[in-house]
Amino acid sequence: MQVYDIVKEKAQSAHDASRLLATTNASVKNRALLAMAQALLDQADIVLQANAKDMEHAQAIGMKNSMQDRLRLTRERISSMAEGLRLVAALKDPIGEVIGGQTLSNGLSMTKVRVPFGVVGIIYEARPNVTADAIGLCIKSGNAVVLKGGSEALHSNAAIVKILSAAATEAGIAEGCIQFIDVADREAVIDLIRMNGLVDVVIPRGSHRLIQAVVQQATVPVIETGAGVCHTFVDESADFPMARKIALNAKVQRPSVCNAMETLLVHENIAQAFIPLMMDDFEAAGVTVFGCTKAQQIDQRIKPATDEDWATEYGDLRLSLKVVSSLQEAMDHIAQYGTKHSECIVTESMQNAHFFQAGVDAAVVYVNASTRFTDGFEFGFGAEIGISTQKLHARGPMALPELTSYKYLITGNGQIRG
Repeated sequence: MQVYDIVKEKAQSAHDASRLLATTNASVKNRALLAMAQALLDQADIVLQANAKDMEHAQAIGMKNSMQDRLRLTRERISSMAEGLRLVAALKDPIGEVIGGQTLSNGLSMTKVRVPFGVVGIIYEARPNVTADAIGLCIKSGNAVVLKGGSEALHSNAAIVKILSAAATEAGIAEGCIQFIDVADREAVIDLIRMNGLVDVVIPRGSHRLIQAVVQQATVPVIETGAGVCHTFVDESADFPMARKIALNAKVQRPSVCNAMETLLVHENIAQAFIPLMMDDFEAAGVTVFGCTKAQQIDQRIKPATDEDWATEYGDLRLSLKVVSSLQEAMDHIAQYGTKHSECIVTESMQNAHFFQAGVDAAVVYVNASTRFTDGFEFGFGAEIGISTQKLHARGPMALPELTSYKYLITGNGQIRG
């Protein structure tokens, strides 16, 4: 069978099943999610064995350590995946929620309610936990899902899908709602993102290159999740211990993820005192720092930065550092190189904090807190489908409400239009 035929068959199955899922009540969906969570725990050994095959291949091809970290599963990470499914089950079902309504002058009753998209295509790289998150959120929001993970996680994803799909079907979810494209051919991605009429929306998760390829080539509507060139600006009024703690956490707590800091901006009035202290912290954590000329003159441990560095999402223990002359220069730098994901200012000036939050164009703007909090779980949304950096429909961590559209329900008593 040709790749296109495989993708179309799976999309058609999801499309057919989505009509049944749309009318499935919340109790059935919740029961399925809990069963899926338990099945994942009960069959963790199967998932770990599959993941070991992917890890062996990743090491053989020399995959960089940060990507291997995204790929690697442990019992703790599987437990977190299961907990994510339980949290989604505990959330309010968005489907059927009334979000507006009125009675028109002609007597027609109009109600605006949330409804599923129908079929959601998810295209992602490396991270098998996305498989469980996406399935859980789609089932709860009444959407069938077609998953296309990266070839590097093929065994892990296939094992997770098989376990969760079986548990969902047994619990009463329509068979076919969960589809996994298990072919490594890149043409499968192109076919999926052009499956108009069968797939309602596509959500890419992964590198900037992957996301832009989907955005540029898709004919199905796309919700763009963004790469994370995230910044922390240490203002001249910043508390040094707080700033050091925040910057270190933002970079090293988990450097491979999209909400990790990639560039540290430091006000020139404190740079001489602050940068050597910060470099001590980074050096102890194994972080390689690339900086501007001013930063290099302050601390010889800083390597020269290129123009490319300012726009790079490293995804590992590397960092760019720039000395800026003002709050405005920091904001201008973020406007030029940021990806509208997550940005932070560390300051004791509430005037500067408010100016920064009002003027920085990003999905999440922090004052005195690490960018690592940009996450659906941390925000209390349960699992997330991705971090949207666009402005239409959804922005920031996308959870259940962001996986719905709406329709108008009109009730009359014989009205006709004259």
